[in-house]
Amino acid sequence: MKIFTKEVKIALAAIVAIVAVYLLINFLKGVNVFKSSNTYYVSFANIQGLAVSNAVYANGYPVGTVRSIDYDYAKNDGVIVGIDLNDNVRLPRGTHAELEVSLMGDIKMNLILGKNVADNVEQGDTIQGGMYQGAMDAAANLVPVVAQMLPKMDSILTNLTRLSSDPALQQTLANAAKMSGDLATLSANLAQVSNSELPRIAANLNAISQNMNTFSGKLASTDVDATMQNLQGTITQMSQLTGELNGTVKQLNTKINGTDNTLGLMLNDRGLYDNLNRTANSADSLLTDLRLRPKRYVHFSIFGKKDK
Repeated sequence: MKIFTKEVKIALAAIVAIVAVYLLINFLKGVNVFKSSNTYYVSFANIQGLAVSNAVYANGYPVGTVRSIDYDYAKNDGVIVGIDLNDNVRLPRGTHAELEVSLMGDIKMNLILGKNVADNVEQGDTIQGGMYQGAMDAAANLVPVVAQMLPKMDSILTNLTRLSSDPALQQTLANAAKMSGDLATLSANLAQVSNSELPRIAANLNAISQNMNTFSGKLASTDVDATMQNLQGTITQMSQLTGELNGTVKQLNTKINGTDNTLGLMLNDRGLYDNLNRTANSADSLLTDLRLRPKRYVHFSIFGKKDK
């Protein structure tokens, strides 16, 4: 009895064809049925057109594919996406997924890995997913803020226009321009003065420095001890001279205040003072009478007559 009959061959060929078709379909989907993988699930509120067999990336490198997409009937909200990852990939606790829409409309799932590599998510567990906030999303979020700022910007532009047309501002700008020109001229003059005067000043400083060095050399060569001794002797002589002058002054005071000498009698005798005073008064009266009646004292008459 033959084992591989015509019917058995037809059945085997059908089985092989089914397996080949299954492998071809999975290959086209990007699923490698001969490679071991780990299955995880991601919960999304909206998948934005994600499809089965889309690639899953981690740090920009493809590490798996989307295996299944099912509606979350348990919560009646959101979508559960099954992903097959490379057998060597481990998801640290805190990992989440993001869906990124490219400019061409393609959907890409990125895994944002957690930091604690020692604590990993178990196979079959569910992680959270969401949409990637790109530049366009950020710009869309800014639209309401920009809409609120437009009236204020219009008011600011109106005020700026009114301010720019103010003659006072134009005058201020003109004054500022003139001041800037004056400062430039002053800077140029200072630079010219510096270039012409600095060499002369430097030469003067060098001359002063040389004179100081010469004076310092002479001072170093001077016999300071002998000079100090001469100065001390001079001071001693001045002290002696001062003492002699003090003694002379005391003697003079004694003579002036005493009554045993002519100078003392003249300065201290009250009677002499009174007599001198009376004599001065009499002389003054005589001079006054002589000025008023000169003929009484001097007679120049030719006939010899004398006035009484």
